[in-house]
Amino acid sequence: MEKIKLKLKGVAEIVGSDDVALLTLTDELEMKQLSVVCDRTMARQLNMRLADAPVNGILLPEVLCGLMDDMNRQHYELLINGLVDGQYKAVLVNKQTLALTPIRVSDGVLLALVAGLDIFILVSLMRRQSVDYQNGAQGISIPVNTLSMDMLEKALSNAISEENYELASQLRDEMKRRK
Repeated sequence: MEKIKLKLKGVAEIVGSDDVALLTLTDELEMKQLSVVCDRTMARQLNMRLADAPVNGILLPEVLCGLMDDMNRQHYELLINGLVDGQYKAVLVNKQTLALTPIRVSDGVLLALVAGLDIFILVSLMRRQSVDYQNGAQGISIPVNTLSMDMLEKALSNAISEENYELASQLRDEMKRRK
């Protein structure tokens, strides 16, 4: 199983959306990026850790990781290993027992930040889903197959109103494929 190490590059709001944000993960050389949709609450939690807020040390994830002696990079890693119905799939890998524990990707990224775990993605998934990384870019490209049905419907409505029929066709095809 070939995998690529990732790092969290940032968290960005989606313009026009009150409840979702995007996590940007890049490969170590910052050549390719993967965008993961998350909820606004998780985006806030991740931004607190990225900003190293003083309150972080007493928050639940930090306290629990402090109580668990083996919650560290020597014992665990996060592996993004699939995409189903617009949602990335991930597992927490116990390196000693090879036990796989499913976890929501955004929760896994938060845990990785708090516990210092490495984040990996399968090479085949990264090749299929990543786009070129551009530091300081104003916009972020995300594959249409990573959008929720609700986001697809909103994007389809916007594409039609903007008379972008090629995009509307791609969005409609993705919606049909899922149904």
